[in-house]
Amino acid sequence: MPPDLPPIRDVIRRHGLDARRSLGQHFLLDLNLTRRIVRAAGDIEGKTVYEVGPGPGGLTRALLEAGAVVVAVETDARCLDALAELGAHYPGRLKVVEADAVACDEASLVAPGSLVIANLPYNISTVLLAKWLTISLVPFADMTLMFQKEVANRILAEPGNKTYGRLSVLAQWRCAVERAFDLPAQAFVPPPKVESTVLRLTPRANPISIDPAALERVTAAAFGQRRKMLRSSLKSLIENPVPFLEDLGIAPTDRAEDLTVAQFCAIAARIPTEMATSG
Repeated sequence: MPPDLPPIRDVIRRHGLDARRSLGQHFLLDLNLTRRIVRAAGDIEGKTVYEVGPGPGGLTRALLEAGAVVVAVETDARCLDALAELGAHYPGRLKVVEADAVACDEASLVAPGSLVIANLPYNISTVLLAKWLTISLVPFADMTLMFQKEVANRILAEPGNKTYGRLSVLAQWRCAVERAFDLPAQAFVPPPKVESTVLRLTPRANPISIDPAALERVTAAAFGQRRKMLRSSLKSLIENPVPFLEDLGIAPTDRAEDLTVAQFCAIAARIPTEMATSG
């Protein structure tokens, strides 16, 4: 049986935890919804879960209730006492680290094979995901993450879609991505101006072998000038893109949104040896 805990609203009121826009905070208080996020991640009993931005601990409660050991990174010092109170009900199963998650070395906080389950603060969500996707080894066995719906749509977008972009390529190269469910703005306190979406990203056992930094450079150049043809947008990386692209079977007149993830990887695989100018 879970411990008898006070309602999250009471915790917020008692500790003065008004959500701050500058920190991208929108608190999810409904335990039915936080439990649904946990269920989307599968069986987490006995597993280590890395959580970013726990705030007053709404999702953290559901994670602990499901039997996880939680390492939570929180930059808002106001939340620490509330999280400490929650941890006292689950001795030895909640470690709170006061830090900026963007600057954290996840490998020093959790062991390989851990999970990340988080309602990511909107203002750092894409930065964090790009960080995790482009380091040499994704530090998590599975990622269940909440994003603004428009960001989730970008991550899921396929070639030819107007929302297909750099994040789509990076995510789909490294992970199998699926939409779990959407949440209305009214589910949060305070309600954001947009809906949210929970995604589950499972790192591929054998992604196409390339240097993540090279893929970052290629996608940044191509989508940074997405209205231009590749023969123009890739000039910052390749002195003469036309024969380079033709040799790969890619039309120089294509635009970034026309290329598949595999085609971006093919370009990135050649960049380290054939790049004429640095990106």
